[in-house]
Amino acid sequence: MKNSMRILVSGGGTGGHIYPAIAIANEIKVRHPDAEFLFVGAQDKMEMEKVPQAGYKIKGLWIAGIQRKISFKNISFIFKFIHSLWRAAKIIRKFKPNIAIGTGGFASGPILIMASRKGIPTLIQEQNSYPGITNKLLSKKAKKICVAYDHLERFFPDTKIIKTGNPVRQDLLSIHFKREDGQSFFEIDKKKKTLLILGGSLGAKKINEFVENNLDFFDSKEIQVIWQCGKIYFEAYKKYNRRENVQVHEFINRMDYAYAAADIIVSRAGASSVSELCIVGKPVLFIPSPNVAEDHQTKNAKSIVEKHAAILISESDLDTFPLVFESLLMDVGKLESLSENIKGLALPGATKDIVDEVEKLIYN
Repeated sequence: MKNSMRILVSGGGTGGHIYPAIAIANEIKVRHPDAEFLFVGAQDKMEMEKVPQAGYKIKGLWIAGIQRKISFKNISFIFKFIHSLWRAAKIIRKFKPNIAIGTGGFASGPILIMASRKGIPTLIQEQNSYPGITNKLLSKKAKKICVAYDHLERFFPDTKIIKTGNPVRQDLLSIHFKREDGQSFFEIDKKKKTLLILGGSLGAKKINEFVENNLDFFDSKEIQVIWQCGKIYFEAYKKYNRRENVQVHEFINRMDYAYAAADIIVSRAGASSVSELCIVGKPVLFIPSPNVAEDHQTKNAKSIVEKHAAILISESDLDTFPLVFESLLMDVGKLESLSENIKGLALPGATKDIVDEVEKLIYN
C-alpha cells in the first residue's frame, strides 16, 4: 500500500470500551508509524477526554443508548441515531479509512454501519462473554470478530470469530518486576497485606458503601487499603485519607504500580478488568455490577470462577464479605491456587493478535 494506513476506531462510553481501542491503535502505530488515526465516540462521554490524552484525534456523535423498557427517551434515540448515521457518513467520506474498528458502545454502531455500506472492511472487538446489542447487530456485516471468551458462536457467525483475548495495557506485562516500585509509589508498609479495591472507571456506589462500612474490619486485620472510588464519589470519601492504612483515589493513573503493590484485589467484572487481572495473577474477589446489559459482568466473573480462579460475591451478598475475606486470608494454599489459576487464563498477546487481523483485512 503506497499511501499510509488510515484507521478509523470507534468505541466508548466506559473505560472497558475505550482502553482496548487505544491499545489497538498503539500497536498499529508501533508497526506503522505513518498510519493516520481518527477515533469516533459519543460527544458527551469519557472518550472525548481520554482519547486526546492518549494522543489521538476524536470526533463526537450525538448518540445515546436505547432504553430497554418503554421510555420517551427512545423517541429522541431515533432522531439521534439518524443524525449519527448522517454524521458518520460525512466523517467516512472525508477521512477515507482503510478499515473501521469497533470496540463496543453505541457510538460504534453508526460508524461501522456506514463503513460497511461504503465497502470498507470492519472488525469488531468484543470484550465480554455476553455481547451487547450493538455488536450483535454489527456482526452481520463485520469481516472479523475478535473475542475473549469461548462459545460466542451462539451470538456471532462462527466463521468470523477469532479468539484473541482482550487488549490490555502493555505496562501490565511486566508488573511482576514492579512490586517494590509499586510499594514505594503508594508509600505503603511492606510488612502488611495490601488490598486494592476497584469500582470500575466510573466508580461503584455499592462497593464504595461496602468499603466505608468495613474500614474498621480491614483495620482490625491490619490490612492497608488502596481504594479507587471514582470521580463522582471522591468528594464524599476523600475524608478517609486521614485514616492510617487507607488511601482513597479518584482515579489511579499508575495501575501497573497498584496491581504490583496489591496482595488481594476486589474488582468489578468488566471485560477489560477481567483480562487485566488474569495477566496480573493476584487473588481476586469479583463483585459484578448488576446494572449492566444482560448482566454480562456476572457472566464474565462466572467464567473465571468456574475455573477455580477467582471468588464471586454478588452485591446482594456483600454482608458475607468479612467472613469470606477472613477465611481467604487464613488459607495460604487457596490464595496461591487462585493466583496460579487466574494467571493460567491470561492471553497476553491479544493486542498483537488483533492487529494481525487488522493487517490481513487491509492487505488481503
